[in-house]
Amino acid sequence: MPIVPLSELSADQEADFFALLTVKEELTTKTGKPYFRVSFRDAGREVSFPIWDNSPWAADCRDSWTPGAFYKIRAVYRESNYGPQLEIRKIREATDADAADGFDPAMCRPQSRFEPEAMFGELFLLIEHHIEHAPLRKLVELILSTNREEFTTYSAARHNHHAYLGGLLEHTLSVTRTAAYLADKYAEYYPDMQPPLDRGLVVAGAVLHDVGKIRELSQRPEGATYTAEGSLIGHMLLGRDMVREAAAEIDVDAETLLRLEHTVIAHQRLPEWGSPKPPMTPEALIVHYADDLDAKFHMMVSILRDDANPGPVTSRKNILMQHVFRGLES
Repeated sequence: MPIVPLSELSADQEADFFALLTVKEELTTKTGKPYFRVSFRDAGREVSFPIWDNSPWAADCRDSWTPGAFYKIRAVYRESNYGPQLEIRKIREATDADAADGFDPAMCRPQSRFEPEAMFGELFLLIEHHIEHAPLRKLVELILSTNREEFTTYSAARHNHHAYLGGLLEHTLSVTRTAAYLADKYAEYYPDMQPPLDRGLVVAGAVLHDVGKIRELSQRPEGATYTAEGSLIGHMLLGRDMVREAAAEIDVDAETLLRLEHTVIAHQRLPEWGSPKPPMTPEALIVHYADDLDAKFHMMVSILRDDANPGPVTSRKNILMQHVFRGLES
């Protein structure tokens, strides 16, 4: 039997493939019929389907299948009115010996299409180029360096946007690029503004706006989950804590530190989005809109890629809860 990535299987094709079990939920239908909802994925596709109580796999699913574990599966891939399905023929947990057939845990986990070290290097160049105030620059560099491994591997969210390995760094770099551009534009456009726009503070805020997600989220093979402090406090205040901890080692003047803290805790703007304060400085305003645009644009791209609704507009059943126009020829 050929080994074919799950994401490359076509309708009614049978093959062997490696997949990560991301979900196993014990549920019942409206009529009380018990079943498990399971989801298997590789880097490019996730398939969710039921294992009914009378299935030959029901006992194994209940007793042996573990979310976060990798499996070698022989199955037929089906397209149905309920979405993709798998008709499992054989299944076992993957072993080290499967490396000979090309198995690598990374093949089952979505990740940024950009190389992490290259992104991290570019982020440092933006810091060096735009943050002239030496103590502020050292503070930002200290936080990034101390958390380098997490910053280059974490997702930016559990769902919705940049929810894959390296997503936090990809999103942060994109936001910082946009914020740096806008800071240069508005500093030039309003040269007489008092106090002058602090372009270095804009870039510092953009780099650190989501740094608290390192403490808010726990990264597991099946995806990110919230830590206890992430659930109870949230990444904005956790990010401010990280800024304050670094400031205990770097002597940053009180007003610059206050403005940076405000930019971090205000970047989502609305209380219903978790922000305790709206942006109250020009620097925080720029970071908010750069962040919001990057997240929303990623959502719209994902909707256009994934929506199966026929016609010129997508379904409204998406994270933005709106139609997206894809073109008259669609």
